[in-house]
Amino acid sequence: MSRGPATGSLSRRQLLAWAAAGTLTGGHAGAATLAQVRERGRLIVGLYEDMPPFHVKGRGIDMELGQALAEALGVKFAPLPFNADENMADDLRNMVWKGHYLGYGPADVLLHVPVDRPLIEATPQARIFAPYYRERVMLARRVADVPVLDSLSQLGAAKVAVPGQTLAGWLLIGADGGAYREQLLTQWKDGCEAARALQRGEVSAAAGLASELESVLAGDAAYRIEPLPSPRAPREGWAAGMAVKKDATDLAEALQAALNQLTAQGRVAEIFAKYKVAWRPA
Repeated sequence: MSRGPATGSLSRRQLLAWAAAGTLTGGHAGAATLAQVRERGRLIVGLYEDMPPFHVKGRGIDMELGQALAEALGVKFAPLPFNADENMADDLRNMVWKGHYLGYGPADVLLHVPVDRPLIEATPQARIFAPYYRERVMLARRVADVPVLDSLSQLGAAKVAVPGQTLAGWLLIGADGGAYREQLLTQWKDGCEAARALQRGEVSAAAGLASELESVLAGDAAYRIEPLPSPRAPREGWAAGMAVKKDATDLAEALQAALNQLTAQGRVAEIFAKYKVAWRPA
């Protein structure tokens, strides 16, 4: 589940705009201590681009969370969007502890990093911490078409929209020995697109991440969004958190304290609710 920079993904206009705003760090010297962030007066936050509902074209949950974290530290918010690379290790190298060979990054902090023990152990150059949301693979269904879904067999012959190159896609394609392959429409990029296909009546169900499906369908009684009934689906989901460079201990502590404060104030829940996503603490 990689989300990092791809070669040539930054346009010249983006590069110039970020340079003018002081977001591009240049020379791979961006990741900073708390003192350096405050002296600079801005917090450079790495944000995955094109990842609804967390960040798309300057809007989303992570955009607002990054803004709130910067305000809590008493500095300006400097977003550094980027496209996913081949894997999470590449993302952490490019945006946390080294910087991209194209000349941008690293950021001071990267959001939406899996707080995962194997990843932590495999990346000694980064500090992964502060889980702020628990994601899950879910299935949305039109109640009139599929009244009950305790098992995938209850889909019958119903068509299901699913983003093929995702965990949800892989789980459904392989479920019950491939029993549902003929009824899966897998051309969708993400769960948001799959959910919109469900809204349009093209399918009876849609699979994706909870955040994706909820951001489109939450609040509409015609649909139910429930955990994917598959024994291979991660039962507890996974936590999304932050990452800073390993030696940025004081910055990590300050960001953790800021997140704790925002959580206690209800601000984190408010941000998620704005995008119709149920906040699930990690």
